[in-house]
Amino acid sequence: MIFAKHWAAVLDDYVIDLAWSPDGTTLAAASGAGGITLFDHVAGTVKHTLPGHTDGANCLAWCPTAGELATGGQDGCVKFWSAATGAELAETKLGTAWVEHLAWTACARGAVAGVADPGPGSPSPAPPPLLFAAAGKKLVALHADGTVAHAFPDAPKTISALASSFPAVAVADSSLPTAHPSPLLATACFGHVAVWNAATFAAHKEFSYGNAIYALTWSPDRRWLVAGCHDNAVHLWAPAEDLELHMSGYETRLKELSFSHDSKWLATGGGRDACVWDCGGAGPEGREPLLLPHTARVVAVAFQHSHGLLATGTANGEFSLWAPARKNPLIAEVKMPAAPTKFAWRADDGLLAVGTEKGHVFVFKTA
Repeated sequence: MIFAKHWAAVLDDYVIDLAWSPDGTTLAAASGAGGITLFDHVAGTVKHTLPGHTDGANCLAWCPTAGELATGGQDGCVKFWSAATGAELAETKLGTAWVEHLAWTACARGAVAGVADPGPGSPSPAPPPLLFAAAGKKLVALHADGTVAHAFPDAPKTISALASSFPAVAVADSSLPTAHPSPLLATACFGHVAVWNAATFAAHKEFSYGNAIYALTWSPDRRWLVAGCHDNAVHLWAPAEDLELHMSGYETRLKELSFSHDSKWLATGGGRDACVWDCGGAGPEGREPLLLPHTARVVAVAFQHSHGLLATGTANGEFSLWAPARKNPLIAEVKMPAAPTKFAWRADDGLLAVGTEKGHVFVFKTA
């Protein structure tokens, strides 16, 4: 296997978010200072430098079906940009609270109010994608032109995490679990998790949890909804089974979560070891995790989209690549000049982008 640095760049502030375009040709990087840079995948040349958000950027997300990028900032705005020209296409002001979480979806065919279902065997295009944006207690669904498709009821407290369980372009899929026929969206705030039908906007499930939640993720098979928690624990729900599991005893509060593509392995941070839990069968509670040792606290984890490699990074700038299924799992180690803030695998898993707290952007090639 080949693993080598492909190119590198430096932003004007720490890298707060990274994401590859759906076609893999462009890497978007958000600087904490507010600007957004679009890099070409081949040599890291700058395609466009976007003005971004004056008070600071927080997050970004690519539209799954078009060359359009959405960004959220401390100015309370969601902005839409053209990847081809770098032009700002639309802006939506959500209030004074920071826009901290974004997720795109294309709704399931025939599931949107006012859109007729032509019936089995009749072809019909999927509706245009929607962008879900969270700012403070507010959650809204936006069209790509910035208009509001739906405003959800305010959350009890500030929304701290957002997780989607839909494919890039959702269609009716008989292979999905019967309890999850439509795309789902989960939000978390202190003491509370809400799950919504992302196609109809209807409430689906609610869960209580007696502490702050910093991170949420769905397993790719949609069985597990997982929370990283303030009380040094990871909590799992299986909504279709009314099952809850809990693993505690981490060294620190837990913000780092990533599932393998087959939903078998859940990687977590929360200490000097990256823990890899077996989520098959009855789930990970009561099982011993695979421990991947590091020399400092793990601050980032990311499995590949379609293969088995796991990237981890630590507070002292140690970057490691692992194959957890192997007897000797460590593949490569790299020492970076600063701690990683974000990992982003390209859709084909051929490139891995790493952002750091000092503004570095490194892109590594795997083959």
